[in-house]
This record gives sequence, structure tokens and C-alpha cells, in this order.
Amino acid sequence: MCRWAAYVGSPIYLEDVICRPGHSLVRQSHGATRCHTPVNADGFGIAWYGERDEPGLYRDIMPAWSDSNLRSLTATVQSHLFLAHVRASTGTATSRNNCHPFVVGRWSFMHNGQFGGYDSYRRHAEVLIPDELYPHRKGATDSEALFLMALGEGLEDDPAGAMARATAKFEALARQRGSAPHVRLTAAFSDGQRLYALRYASDDLAPSLFHRWSDTRGGRAVVSEPLESDETGWLEVPAQSFCVFDGAELAITPFQPEPLRSVA
Repeated sequence: MCRWAAYVGSPIYLEDVICRPGHSLVRQSHGATRCHTPVNADGFGIAWYGERDEPGLYRDIMPAWSDSNLRSLTATVQSHLFLAHVRASTGTATSRNNCHPFVVGRWSFMHNGQFGGYDSYRRHAEVLIPDELYPHRKGATDSEALFLMALGEGLEDDPAGAMARATAKFEALARQRGSAPHVRLTAAFSDGQRLYALRYASDDLAPSLFHRWSDTRGGRAVVSEPLESDETGWLEVPAQSFCVFDGAELAITPFQPEPLRSVA
């Protein structure tokens, strides 16, 4: 599984989350502690928001720890809201188009987890992406498909509901045509104003997810793993939860996609 980190609040240098902490996202790329795959070397990516509506995007297939451009970029770019991801492939190719985050317009999205047996129903999932959004389908991952399906379900106006409907369709496919575990999912996404995150699984093994508010920075980090092993204040997001982070404001509500017997 992958590892990711996101931030929302007063502008900070990207390196303050991605590179500098003792258990930064770069360190997690070769030494994760809360997942079955401690090495996440199948590419990385960052999406960050500035003065324009659409985010900047940098992705590559190199391991995050070996890219000097990443060090330089994160040391010089500041942002009030950004998403960063290191990838451990669950079957699809190591290519730039398969690296997270994915961006469509002002929306950015990244995912950690799996939909069981995805290769056996990938064609059926593709059909559920609306025609007008399919040109944005550049890679082959379940993550990108979920993002585009959620956009088609009304992500713009109803983030929680759209993600629940898209996840329910994917889960139905996994139960019909895939294998267990059907869904294990954490995701973060943003419209450049708010940061959204969710933690969900069809069993009792949802991937880890934590958040922490920093008075010093005036912002909140939302992460797969705490960024410092000896730092207090990290709170675990409960399983089956949907989160909205808006500056210092936090709202956590239940996330329980309505079961579907089948998907047309």
C-alpha cells in the first residue's frame, strides 16, 4: 500500500511535511511502519495550490528519496494546501500517469488502499466513468477511476455523497467480480479551498490515517503515519469516517456507502 500526507492552513514550505520531519513522507517511502509494504518506491507526486484555482503538479516514477529535484522544489515552494503521495503499486505499471495525485480542473485526489481483484473487473469500472470525464483517464489505476467516477457523481456539490456513491459502485464490482478484501481505502482530495479525507474498509482493516493541528504553523497535517515518533497531539481518524478540514475547523462524520447488489 502507499503512503500520503496532506496539509491545510497558513502557507508553509512543502519540505516541512514532505522532507524535514523525522518520519517525513520521503522517509516513509523507504521505511513505512504502519503498512505491510515498508518500501514505497513506485513513484511519487505532489499537488499544491497557490494563487490560481488549478494546482501545480509534479510527479515522477523515481523513488522519492532519490529525486534531487523534489528536494529543491519542496525547499522553495510554499503553499496553504497541498497533497503528497509515495506509491507502492498493487499491480498497475510504474508510470507517471499512474502516480498520484490526479488532477482535473481545480480538483486534486490521491488514494491509498485497494479494491480486491481489480484486474478482473477493470473494464466494468471503466464503463462507469462518464463520457465527458473519460478524456481525463490517463493511467490504469483503480484510484484514478474512483476519482473520475466521484466527479461524475457530483463531487463539486456533494463531496461526501459523491465519494460514497462512487465507492459503493466499486465495492459492488469487487464483491461481484473481484476478491476479498473488497475495499480498503484512505483518500484525500481538495478543491483548493478545503481538504477532504476519508477512511473506509469493507472489513475491519482500514488503512491508517492521522491528523494534527499545529498552533506554531497555523495549519493541520493529515497523514498515513505521524510525522514524528515522539510528537504529541496526533489523533487517529476513526474507521468509516469522512473528514472536512477547513483551516482550523474540523468536521468528522460517518462514511458508510449504501450497499449495492449489482452495478449495471
